[in-house]
Amino acid sequence: MLATDTSNTSIVDTLQSIVGPAHVLTSAEDREFYGMDVYRSLALPMAVVQPGSVEELSQIVKAATDAGISVVPRGGGASYTDGYLPMLESSISVDTSRLNRIVEVNATDMYAVVECGVTWAELDAELKKHGLRAPFWGPFSGLKATIGGSTSQGSLSMGSGAYGTSSESVLSMEVVLANGEIIQTGALAAHNGKPFFRSYGPDLTGLFTCDAGALGVKARISLRLIKRPAFKATCSFGFEDYDAMTQCLAAVARENLADINWGLDPALQSGQLARTSAADARRAAFAVFKNSRNVFEGAWRLLKLAVAGKRFFDRYPYSAHFVVDGPAKAVPAAKANLVRKIAGQYGAEIANTAPTVIAAMPFIPLYPILGPQGERWVPQHGIMPFSKMKEIGEKLKAFYAKHQERMDALTVYPGTMFMTVSTHAFLIEPVFYWQDERSAYHKRYLPQDYLDTLPEYPANPKARELVAELREGIIELFREVGAIHMQAGKTYPYLRGRQPTAKQALEDIKRSLDPNTLMNPGALDGLNVDNKG
Repeated sequence: MLATDTSNTSIVDTLQSIVGPAHVLTSAEDREFYGMDVYRSLALPMAVVQPGSVEELSQIVKAATDAGISVVPRGGGASYTDGYLPMLESSISVDTSRLNRIVEVNATDMYAVVECGVTWAELDAELKKHGLRAPFWGPFSGLKATIGGSTSQGSLSMGSGAYGTSSESVLSMEVVLANGEIIQTGALAAHNGKPFFRSYGPDLTGLFTCDAGALGVKARISLRLIKRPAFKATCSFGFEDYDAMTQCLAAVARENLADINWGLDPALQSGQLARTSAADARRAAFAVFKNSRNVFEGAWRLLKLAVAGKRFFDRYPYSAHFVVDGPAKAVPAAKANLVRKIAGQYGAEIANTAPTVIAAMPFIPLYPILGPQGERWVPQHGIMPFSKMKEIGEKLKAFYAKHQERMDALTVYPGTMFMTVSTHAFLIEPVFYWQDERSAYHKRYLPQDYLDTLPEYPANPKARELVAELREGIIELFREVGAIHMQAGKTYPYLRGRQPTAKQALEDIKRSLDPNTLMNPGALDGLNVDNKG
């Protein structure tokens, strides 16, 4: 049974005076939910605070740190690396969902300013009205994932094939520091500055990207804009093995052709990503039709999807999918033909059902946070140069074989998704599924009518322990190939093995901005937790 009282009523009273009692949550149920991510929970926060303005956010941070209370910021909650989980009971969770204003869309200077709680789907819908788009325009989880969360953790998917990660689309920020003061970055920090440019001397904007909230809480973010491509084309390919699929992804990436790309292994092809309800199919069909140029093209595209169905997964164990775009119809057509020419050297073209649906309906419900049969799910990832693709594939294959008997006994099974980032990086995302009870996170995030379609399982602590062990093993494999990570949170070994001078510089920056280590303690591999200055 969770305790319903808090350990410091005076700070709760202070927080209520700032945002109002309705926006300071102290019930056992709320504290349990906000102290949990996709994967697990650590310590429970003493309270959850929901600021409604940047000024309130600043006051909250100052009030908490003055009282010696840790501040842990939370975005949309679609995370799995403990990034927004408190490690200390003397913590508050700052829920940024009410900081959801799109402050400015500047079509002349080509930037947008948003508060940290705006979701990628919300921003994209607004920019669409102006014929604009961010270069990186959100992860698949963009219905929930916030721009502040992606800025703090790092994110990729939509636009990453051509434009890189979320960080690379950021121009400037306004960040609340541990003392409640707000620091501005980029050109915004100049006299009479506007948030239109990132580099003005040392890159302060870059300092605060991917910091997991260890240096401050994002308040407002400026993103650069591009003209929204008017035309898209999609294509998919099947492959006999891992090497052919990854070599194809890398070859296409080097030509900088695809806005969106991803690959799937046999487990994901036949599992979660192949599961589609009737309601999902109707929504996807409507999105495809709506995004067609005219009724005749829409009808033709729907007919092709209906004929193809899900058979594109049947012939080949591995697949890769591409979305290309451009300002005129000939541009994506030419790009798609180049992709076909490259991919034809490694595999065969198959029905383009999956990328056609994603191009029309990019932000999908968070159904994949449970497996296709209601299993628990957790991913992890590593980013590496193309030259390491074969090595990590072989290491993972041997690793799974070593643990296969134990995984089978405890109903734990893996799958893998793949992606390339701009012209120079490969992402591999191993995931695990296992039969286990649902958490409060799943019950609040997923609609009940969807949960009702899935089996439920009893608690399975042994499988949970095995998954934790396997995750640590894969993190070590990533270290062996020199992989790096976004969403470092409190999971990935950010500091371990880091060049000593670089580590010292990071610790000095942390100590300067957060001398009492009260901003998301434990983030970035425990930056300064044992070195309070």
